[in-house]
This record gives sequence, C-alpha cells and structure tokens, in this order.
Amino acid sequence: MVTTSQIPPRAAARPPRPSSKPNGQWKIDGRTPLNGNEEWKQVDDGLAVRGRIEDIYATGGFASIDPTDLHGRFRVWGLYTQRKPGIDGGRTATLTPEELEDEYFMLRVRIDGGQLTTEQLRVIAGISQEFGRDTADLTDRQNVQLHWVEVESMPEIWRRLEAVGLGTTEACGDVPRVVLGSPVAGISADELIDPTPQIDEITSRFIGDPTLSNLPRKFKSAITGHPNQDVVHEINDVAFVAVDHPELGIGYDLWVGGGLSTAPRLGERLGVFVAPERVADAWHGVAQIFRDYGYRRLRNKARLKFLLAEWGPAKFRQVLQDEYLGYALPDGPAAPKPAAPGDHVGIHPQKDGRFYVGATPIVGRVSGTTLARLADLIEEHGSTRLRTTPHQKVVILDIPEDRVESLVAGLDDLGLQARPSLIRRGTIACTGIEFCKLAIVETKVNATAAVLELEDRLAGFDLPHPISLHVNGCPNSCARIQTADIGLKGQLVTIDGEQVPGYQVHLGGGLASQDRDEAGLGRTVRGLKVAADGIADYVDRVVHRFLDERDAATDETFAQWAHRADEEVLQ
Repeated sequence: MVTTSQIPPRAAARPPRPSSKPNGQWKIDGRTPLNGNEEWKQVDDGLAVRGRIEDIYATGGFASIDPTDLHGRFRVWGLYTQRKPGIDGGRTATLTPEELEDEYFMLRVRIDGGQLTTEQLRVIAGISQEFGRDTADLTDRQNVQLHWVEVESMPEIWRRLEAVGLGTTEACGDVPRVVLGSPVAGISADELIDPTPQIDEITSRFIGDPTLSNLPRKFKSAITGHPNQDVVHEINDVAFVAVDHPELGIGYDLWVGGGLSTAPRLGERLGVFVAPERVADAWHGVAQIFRDYGYRRLRNKARLKFLLAEWGPAKFRQVLQDEYLGYALPDGPAAPKPAAPGDHVGIHPQKDGRFYVGATPIVGRVSGTTLARLADLIEEHGSTRLRTTPHQKVVILDIPEDRVESLVAGLDDLGLQARPSLIRRGTIACTGIEFCKLAIVETKVNATAAVLELEDRLAGFDLPHPISLHVNGCPNSCARIQTADIGLKGQLVTIDGEQVPGYQVHLGGGLASQDRDEAGLGRTVRGLKVAADGIADYVDRVVHRFLDERDAATDETFAQWAHRADEEVLQ
C-alpha cells in the first residue's frame, strides 16, 4: 500500500485580511447587529416561531406568514420554502427568494446519531405519504428530508414526530444542528467506545437552549467511537474521534473548524484528550466560543473555520480552557488511520454475535412507501433498529446470522443494495434544482442516470476501490464535492459555444481513510467542465484512463493518480 505523499497536504485557509471595520464578535465588538440577519435574530429568537406556526400560520395558511419568520426563523424548526417548479438554473441568481419559492416546504427531520426504531421510521413514512407526496431523501447529515409540506400540516406533523421521540428542533438555521454519530454505535465488534451517552448528553442539555440559538451561522458536530472514523469529522465545526490514550485509556481527540462550501477548510486537531465525561462540556465550550467570538458582520465569513484560521489551534485551545472550561485538557494522541471504509455498506458482525447490514439507495433517494416497507422488512427479520449514515446509506441492526441473506434479498427488492457496485456505493448527491432555491443544476436525477449507465459500462472492469462521485447543484458543497474522488459543482457551462447546465470538476479529494493518511481537497483543472447529461461519459473516460495508467504495484488510488496526472489526461 502506498502512502499519500503524492497528494498535497490539507489546505489551510488564509486568515481574514485586517479590516478597519468590526467583525461583529460579541466579546470584542459588542452586540450591535451589523447585518439584516443579525437584526432579526436579536428582535425575536427563532425558537419562538413555533408558537406562531401552530397558533397563527397553520390556520391562516402561507399568505399569513410574516416574511421574516418565513425566510429566517422557520429554519430553526427545519422548514425551508422549496423551489417553485419550472424556474431554470440560469435565473437562480437573478430572482429574489420570493420569486423563487413555492408555497410548500422542505422539512428536515432531525436524527441525532442516525438512531431510529422501526416505529419511528414508520411514523416518518406515514408523514411522507400523507403530507409530503411520498417524498423522502436520506441526507449526508443523517437526517431525513421531506418535501411538499404545507404549513397547515405542521402541528399534526410535530405531534406525530414527538410522540415517538423525534423532532425538527434546530434542524436548520444559525444553531447547533444534528450531531452526527457512528451508525454502528454500541453494536460494532470493532468500536473503541459507544458515543451514544455523549450524544445524548449534548442533545438533552443544549438543543433548544436559547443561549445557543443565536450563533453566527450553522454549527455542525460529529462524534464517533469507531476506528473507521465514520462521521466525516474533518469537515465539521466540532468533532470528537475516539482514541486510546497510552495512560488515560479510551477517550476522544478534539477537532475544530472544518467546513466546505465556497471556502473549504479542513478541521484541525487541538491536540487534547477529552475524557468521555467531559465531552459535553468541551462541546459546549466550543459552541460558546463560536457564539462569542465568531464573525457576525459578513455572512460568508461567519463560520467557525474563519476564526480558527485567525487564531490557530494553540490559541483556540487556550481560550477554550481558560475562558470556558476552567481547567486544562491533557495532551492527547491522534487516532490511527482507518483500516476499512466508514460507510458500513455490506454485512458485518456485531459484538453480540448478530449482524448489521449496510445498504445503499441510489444517491439517498427513497420514498415514504419505501420506508414503510423497510420498517416491515426489518421487523420480519427480528429487529426493530436501524441507523442512517453520513453517506446517504442505511444500516439495519441486530439480524440473526441465518436471516442475513433473506434480509439482503428483501433490501434488493426495495432498491437498497447491500452488495452494490463500487460506483453506486460511492455516489452521493444533494437536493438539486428539483427543490432547492440555491441550485443551478439537477443532481439526483442526473446522478442516478449516470450510476445506472456506469454500472453497465464498467461491469467488466475490476475497480481497485470505490470511486466516490459527489454531485452538487450549486457551489455550496452540501454533497462535499471537494472531498470526493470526482466532485461535480453545479453551474452553467459553455460547451461548443452554447451555455448549458453542467458542472465544474474537482478531482482527487478525500477524507482520512484506509487509502489515505489524512484528508485533502480535490484539484481543479482549468476549463474542465461537464454538461449535466455528460456525467457518465466523463466518469467512464477518466476512470478508464486511471485504470490504464495507475501504478498497480503500489496500489495507487484514484486520488493519488488524479493529483499527479497531466491536465490533458483528466479532460
């Protein structure tokens, strides 16, 4: 196995340029709001809009909704207006939100740690069928997203979700969003520690806490106790990765400041060891640093990664310890490189002798009907538990060995493959222009068509590993395009003199895995664009060139090859 020396190390974002203007940092500049978003957040907290939705808007309908509530506070409860059908991507940047939006909502169901029961899954399925036109997507944040939801339905939807322990509190907005957790927490034979108690403590203490419901922007968290590092920790604002300290035992390595979007920056280790009983306090400290010191003047600079770029890990650690914890955290080791993929696809032993089965739909697209049938299938095989994953997959837990193959066959019938092709396994896509007001290009339909075509074209070839193909409808990287083997960023492109929907290509990105020592961002090649209907042609061409040119003797990966290949070979 080769090292990753051929791949450039993680890219460090430059600190913001010195400015004579204040950055809106509460502990430095005071709390005077410096933009429209900060103004309305100070007027009324997003958590407060729940009462108006139930008491006023659900009765009065869409036309009765206050515009600031609609375009701001609704997000705190998982609600975004969805894109009006028929508006092409060329008009995304020229129309106002009011012109782009329909009178229907995307609703995000928050699933911390991805942990679900079949009862909960059946409730989500019923909501999808009754209120969401049977739509459902598994996201790469372990949530389930529904569409076509009307504000009139929200009181009943919340009643049903909360009756089974689910909700939408702070599923979106400038708040602590869902806490990613290892999909096999508590059951994997390989895990170092079950992070479920830490996730539960964070969510029970801090989600819905009004002292954290006005952050500069979104705040993303991840915790894993699994050695395969299965929660994409390098691109979260705060993350805890299990380590075995030579003196202090099992605990966590603390990472901060990761995030992608249009200014990608990979998170950094603070170099500390966090004991399990101190995780919630450390998480709270990082969240408060973001609240008090995060930039609030410019929205595009309001993520924690920009503060880390200014301070550096040493200062961040010192402020965390001195101002928020009141004690020093011991130095700690880095986690070793993962030994296997972190998507958990396939059949794996549990620590109790039963098995878990990871399966993939195509690009996360399912339906309420599919989810209801999945709940039935799981119960027919003696289980009531499943997990969503940060890779748009689903993991079924607690299957007896003699029922595994029957379950796999049943999953296949639902379009959920436990033994998928490597291209299907590695492909994810964001919502795209079908529903998203920010999108320029279709994603899920285009990616699905490409996967099906590539499965035929590549059927006779032996891929050495999964090729990750991430398809995004705009520059914001919800589908993590900069950390994929092949990342496609939606935009209008000019091909043969004609402007058409398409994608800019990123090549050779990836997070830490069995194939690379550390995360790194993909490279872009000047002028390399792909038409929206040309994904399969491009991927087929570049994968064949990789297979022809890779150094098999050193087990060269696609990412390593993509970073060393000449630009003309990548066209």
